[in-house]
Amino acid sequence: MRHNCSVMLRFQSRLQTLPRWYDSCLLRSSMRAQPDLSVVIPAYNEERRLEPTLRTYLAYCRRRGLNVELIVVDDGSTDGTTALVERLAGEFAELRLIRLAQNQGKGYAVRSGIVNARGRRILFADADGATAIEELERLEAALDAGADLAIGSRVLAAADVKVRTRIHRRIVGRAFHILVGLTGVDGISDTQCGFKLFRGPVAHVLFSRMRTAGFSFDVEVLIMARLCDFDVAEVPVNWTHQPGSRVNLVTDSARMAWDLVRIGCRQLCGEYAAPHLAPWAVPDERAHVSFAP
Repeated sequence: MRHNCSVMLRFQSRLQTLPRWYDSCLLRSSMRAQPDLSVVIPAYNEERRLEPTLRTYLAYCRRRGLNVELIVVDDGSTDGTTALVERLAGEFAELRLIRLAQNQGKGYAVRSGIVNARGRRILFADADGATAIEELERLEAALDAGADLAIGSRVLAAADVKVRTRIHRRIVGRAFHILVGLTGVDGISDTQCGFKLFRGPVAHVLFSRMRTAGFSFDVEVLIMARLCDFDVAEVPVNWTHQPGSRVNLVTDSARMAWDLVRIGCRQLCGEYAAPHLAPWAVPDERAHVSFAP
């Protein structure tokens, strides 16, 4: 599918070249040291669930001695989410807040965080902490082995992995997976797990092209990763259902199905060949990306 697409993104020099221009841009744009890791967490009315996640994530990074920035993107919350993050930022210098004026959708919030992230590697994770931050090490191992991005999977089996979810979520998830297969994202069993790790340059190239504001943005990003010929590793992770989900399995499933149609149309029209937003601190993308006729 990806090799037959009329417009296909390819990196001429792959990641041997990308880190060089990426690092040079960072040096010119900021006097601060580049973080080892950026963690992006989208949040909409997460005042009750967010604080334990932030404290756990930051404590873990400090134990490992990681130079980290944790970016919370408040997606127009009407509760005390912003006040919570501002309070914790006084305690944790690693914490940053991006506040959107109104609710835009999870995809929009994740994109807003990633295009502002500076880390050599960029993780996005859900606010509820359904995937423990310790699972990061599984994704890091995949990148260390050569992958460009590593995505957590609640479907792949492993002896030391347990997934605790509701039966109706499994049924809806399997139905959505069948629809996703029609878009050309083959070989991936779980596109929607909210725990994905990218090399920094890879994340910026992909999310600068992303259009989908809702929950289907993961599919769009993975389609573009295929078009770019990036190496995608799917990694089993421990995952536990958390109460208080913002997903409505009926209405959001219908929206996601329609999103897949729109994503397919964009792909056929070649809309992913050009960035929708300027990638953060990229001087001249044409030197690093080519487009096949």
